[in-house]
Amino acid sequence: MSAADIDERLNRLELPFNAQGLDPYGISRKHLRVAVRSMSWWYHHYFRVRTVGIENVPARGRAMLVCNHSGGVALDAALLAGACFFDMNPPRLAQGMVEKFLGRLPFATQWLGKTGQFAGLPEHAIRLLEDERLLMVFPEGARGTAKLFKERYSLVRFGTGFVRLALETRAPIIPVACLGAGAAIPTVTNLYGLGRLMGVPYIPLTPYLLPTPLPVQIELRFAPALHFEGSGNEDDTFINARVDEVKERILELISEGRRERDSA
Repeated sequence: MSAADIDERLNRLELPFNAQGLDPYGISRKHLRVAVRSMSWWYHHYFRVRTVGIENVPARGRAMLVCNHSGGVALDAALLAGACFFDMNPPRLAQGMVEKFLGRLPFATQWLGKTGQFAGLPEHAIRLLEDERLLMVFPEGARGTAKLFKERYSLVRFGTGFVRLALETRAPIIPVACLGAGAAIPTVTNLYGLGRLMGVPYIPLTPYLLPTPLPVQIELRFAPALHFEGSGNEDDTFINARVDEVKERILELISEGRRERDSA
């Protein structure tokens, strides 16, 4: 995608930028331009991202994209945001709730905030959804990115807060499956002690040592929205049943993608 095409899509983002190019959250048009121009080559040429069912993401209004995690680092989150910008019409900015440790890394807080990614606090998520934004959620958290290569198609325990959030804000949930991230960074073990010394949960170790991504095609599959009724104050049994529904749908998407890849 050319720089002119990217600028045209930036101009079509339905965000209330002021004369200084900032929206009410402090998202910067200038920083977004740098970020998406940098991402475009990785998205279109290196990972050759393929989307299936992205029409299930609403063009406007609040929604939660709930996706699996794998691949050593949050590669899938960047590519999911890229899909919503590059492959949706009109383009949308998908905003994520990032792990708190990222805010302690040099310059990370400013860049994350300027591009619409904020610390994973409930009040931030509620405000975004009530302002009709598109929210990315990875309920496996760092446990998901820590999965080893052999576990790349599995799901680990989901947090439950995303369901309570969806109920409280009456936001539809769009289940999303990312296939390929676990092969792009094929983790064979995680160095937790070294990670703690560096202020991160772990350091992924690959067969070639560094967690440098390989040029593996990534696929993102989107299911139709799930609409749950409730207030968010339901008991754990009710909430866990809804979590299991989302988890099962993501597993179905993963299975569908694997079957298509195996038959290709």
